[in-house]
Amino acid sequence: QLQTVESGGGLVQPGGSLRLTCTTSKFTFDYYSIEWIRKAPGKESEVIACIDKSGNPRSVGSFLGRFSISRDSAKNTVYLQMNNLEPEDTADYYCTAGNSCSGLDMKPESQFHWGRGTRVAVSS
Repeated sequence: QLQTVESGGGLVQPGGSLRLTCTTSKFTFDYYSIEWIRKAPGKESEVIACIDKSGNPRSVGSFLGRFSISRDSAKNTVYLQMNNLEPEDTADYYCTAGNSCSGLDMKPESQFHWGRGTRVAVSS
């Protein structure tokens, strides 16, 4: 059952930026850790960033420095700011809700709620 709604994807040139938005009317984001996960054709899902229940953001691995996650609790909205995009960033991007931003809780299979995703294409 889909619980989050992602938006903001689209076609962008290499080096460009996009901001993805995640909202929901089903639950309050403050009670969950919220992640952005992406899935490219033929590749494993990748966890990009997570923001915990206290609002502390964490970007993961190679995404650190280019992608950042933030939350607006008043709007019950989470964002993913993506800068300096590369063709390899082409994927479907999903917003998920889980228990925490640590360890096994961050794995895609540990997420409680997902959305339908928003597609990002990086191409000249």
